[in-house]
Amino acid sequence: MTLTDRPTTTTLEVALRGRRLRRSGGLRNLLRETRLQAGQLVQPLFVRPGEGVRDEITAMPGQFRLSVDELVAECRRLAATGVGAVLLFGVPDAKDAEGSGAWADDGITQRAVRALREALPELVIVADVCLCEYTSHGHCGVLAGPLDQPEVDNDRTLELLARTAVSVARAGADVVAPSAMMDGQVAAIRAALDVAAFQQVAILAYAAKHASAFYGPFRQAAGSAPAFGDRRSYQMDPANGREAMREVEADIAEGADLVMIKPAMPALDLVAAARARVDVPIAAYQVSGEYAALAAAAERGWLDRRAVALESLTAIARAGADVIVTYFAGEAAAWLREEAVDG
Repeated sequence: MTLTDRPTTTTLEVALRGRRLRRSGGLRNLLRETRLQAGQLVQPLFVRPGEGVRDEITAMPGQFRLSVDELVAECRRLAATGVGAVLLFGVPDAKDAEGSGAWADDGITQRAVRALREALPELVIVADVCLCEYTSHGHCGVLAGPLDQPEVDNDRTLELLARTAVSVARAGADVVAPSAMMDGQVAAIRAALDVAAFQQVAILAYAAKHASAFYGPFRQAAGSAPAFGDRRSYQMDPANGREAMREVEADIAEGADLVMIKPAMPALDLVAAARARVDVPIAAYQVSGEYAALAAAAERGWLDRRAVALESLTAIARAGADVIVTYFAGEAAAWLREEAVDG
C-alpha cells in the first residue's frame, strides 16, 4: 500500500456521514420526515355584502373581501387545487353594540355558508364564531361597567356566541370556530348545538390565542380593531406557555373536537407541546401578519415567495399541527401539486 492509498486521518475521524442520504432529490424525497399536503390546509376568506365584489386588502396583497358570488367562485378555484376547507369571516355593512349581525339568519356569514353548501357540497366549511367584526366597539363580547371604563362581560357574551354558533350551523357549517377567548365558550356552544340538534357539528376552539402584534392586517381586512383599549384582558399573554396548555386542556374538557394555537410561527413550541400532551387534532393559524411579512419581503425581492411559504408551512406541520390555517393555502396546494408532477 502506498502513502496515497492509506485512509486519511480526517476520513477516520468522521463518525457520521449524513450527507449520504442527501445526495439526490430522490433520496431526499424518500426520507423526508414531514410531508405537507394540500388536504391539511385551510384558506381563510372574508365575505362582505354586494355582488361582483373582489376588493383587495391593502395590507394583505393577493387576499380579498369577496361578495358571496365571488366567494363561491374562489372556493371552486381552491377546490381545484386540492384545498378542501375554508374558514369564513363576515364583514357586515352594519354594526351595533351587541354584534347582532353575528347570529342573524340573513347575516353575511350565514348567506355565504348557505351558498357554499349548495354549490360545493363536499367543501368543509368552518365558520368563525366571534363578535368583534359585528360590534360597533370592536371588542369580542358585549360591554358592561361604567361608561368611562367598560369591560367585556364574559358570561353575557357566552349566550351570544352560542346563538351565533347555532345560526351558522343551521346555515350548513360543518365546524364552528369560537375565537373570542371567553371563559366557558366551548361548553356554552356545545350545549347550545346539542339542544338545537346539531350534535354532528364540530367545534374548533381557539384554545391558545395570544394577544399578538401579528393580527394588524386582519383587523384592517375585517374592520375589527377595538375602538378603545385592547384585548389583553381576554387574549393570552404571548409569554405564557404553561397557561396555554391549561387553556388547551380546558377547551378539550368542555367538548372541543379540535384545538387551535394562534399565531403559528411565533408559537411553534406550543404547537409541539400541545401535540405531545393531548390526542385531539391540533390546528395552527399562520395569521395575517405572518402572511403579510413574507409577502412584503417577497415583493421586494428579499425572499422567494414560494420557497418561504412552503418552508414555513412545513415547519408548522413538523411542530405537530394536523391542520394549518393559512392565507397561502391555495398557492401552496398548487405548488405542491407541481412538485408532485415534477417528481
